[in-house]
Amino acid sequence: MNSNVQTFNKALLASAAAVLLASVLVVSKASAGDQARSETVKFQDLDVSTSIGAEALYNRIHAAAKRVCAQPGEWPPTVISCVKNAEVTAIGKVNQPALTAFYQAKTGDHSASLTAKR
Repeated sequence: MNSNVQTFNKALLASAAAVLLASVLVVSKASAGDQARSETVKFQDLDVSTSIGAEALYNRIHAAAKRVCAQPGEWPPTVISCVKNAEVTAIGKVNQPALTAFYQAKTGDHSASLTAKR
């Protein structure tokens, strides 16, 4: 009986931690004088350990990065660089191998800062 309670408590703790971690903040700072802009991307409804879930989360992160980075009057190469930096930061924070692998396959970016370990 006691081991069942301990197992339940561990499962409850793991679930609570997953809910708390099931969002990622996409942040951009376009230039030194600007305030940082951000958007929270929720993904508790996705299984990011699968390729389908990883692709769906990448699409959400990418869309949020474009919204955060695209400002009137910004020069397109600046926006592209901002989007890439925001994506790399967000994907690094999520730290899920399937998401990292999807991003690397899609973009060809195999930088060490993206290496997810589980």
